[in-house]
Amino acid sequence: MNKISNNSFLKQSIVTLFLRISGAALLFGFTVFLTRSFSPKIVGQYDFARTFLLVVGSICLLGFDQSILYFKGILSSKKSLEELKNIYGKMVLMLFFASVAVLLIILLIDKRTISNYFSDDEVYPIILKSSIALFFSGISMLNTEIFRALDKLIVAELFRNIIKYVPLILGAIVLFYYKEEKYLVDIFLIGFVVLAVISSIFVFFYFKKIKKQDCIENISHKEIFFKSYPIAISGMALFLLMSFDILFLKKYYNDETVAFYSVGVKVMTIISIIIITINITISAKISEYFSGHKKEELTKILKNSSRTIFCITLPIIFLLIVFSDYILSFFGEGYIAAKQAFLILIIGQGICSMFGSSSVYLNMTGRQHIFQIILIGAVIINFILNRFLIPLYGMTGAAVAFFSSSFFWNLVAAVVVYKKDKIKIFLH
Repeated sequence: MNKISNNSFLKQSIVTLFLRISGAALLFGFTVFLTRSFSPKIVGQYDFARTFLLVVGSICLLGFDQSILYFKGILSSKKSLEELKNIYGKMVLMLFFASVAVLLIILLIDKRTISNYFSDDEVYPIILKSSIALFFSGISMLNTEIFRALDKLIVAELFRNIIKYVPLILGAIVLFYYKEEKYLVDIFLIGFVVLAVISSIFVFFYFKKIKKQDCIENISHKEIFFKSYPIAISGMALFLLMSFDILFLKKYYNDETVAFYSVGVKVMTIISIIIITINITISAKISEYFSGHKKEELTKILKNSSRTIFCITLPIIFLLIVFSDYILSFFGEGYIAAKQAFLILIIGQGICSMFGSSSVYLNMTGRQHIFQIILIGAVIINFILNRFLIPLYGMTGAAVAFFSSSFFWNLVAAVVVYKKDKIKIFLH
């Protein structure tokens, strides 16, 4: 039984990892095309819009993209999977109202206030258009996790790593051909509308195939919200950890600096892809084993995940460090300026990878509030370090701030898991 379970875990991890690596390769190729074909200023504006959607979108999504896996684990143990349809409908409704609320807030803020803060008259239209796209961005993210909750692993990873880039890539090629690079941000945002529509059609199709069950759990809006919002705060905190550096670089420097630094961050995500891949693969199982008091299976799957993460990330880190000059210069001459920051990010991410699945474990075992507190502490550290280091050291200061805060929350989370459940979440 254990051999079958381990083989299933390994197969899922390999499939997911292959699709994620394919997505990373696609993103890498597109980024090269973007940096070589579009001006750093336009690339910086695109990265700023992407960062805005990540941060504000995580607020609107209210953690539904993670909590849906938590509810799936609970419903599976009670053999009441049909309730997932109702939960999804309630999540979509709450996402819509949250997105509209953010848009209204942006409309009420004086245009000059935002432009003056960033010392850039072009920033307000970007923020306004990004706010309009929030709902569609949230739907595409939620639908991707719904696929995973319904055990449609390949479909989920195709949307997450391949399909989500297609509208942007095709649009960027058209803009390059007609020499209309100024519309890159618009194409990026319109792409989420396309993704939301296509993924929703798939969700509707899969829900129709779920068989009716006699035992139906009734999960209320209130329960969904109170189980999800701590994850939302945690998710928002994680996005803030990846966004304060961009926001401060935009404020104290310019779009070009944002573009240079963002390329280093994107290459760094090759390592984070491995960590996220393993974590997502085991997330529902963690909830199921914990709810069923199966500590032996829980310990085993966590141990396997931490070892898998380390064994795959170590050689990749080595290669990225050795060929850092070549990799960065591949994007264009100016991008080599991010080398020092890039090396700090790569080495730091490698160190953090040794802490395994601590974040997912806390979220999937009802300890969302604890993880939330840990991340709030990390966000405060990150904000303070970025505020004081970026004006002095630019991209290098941003990288130091990111690594320091990431190491803090990974270490504290691993210690908390061990203290509470006597489970070693880190590499051992």
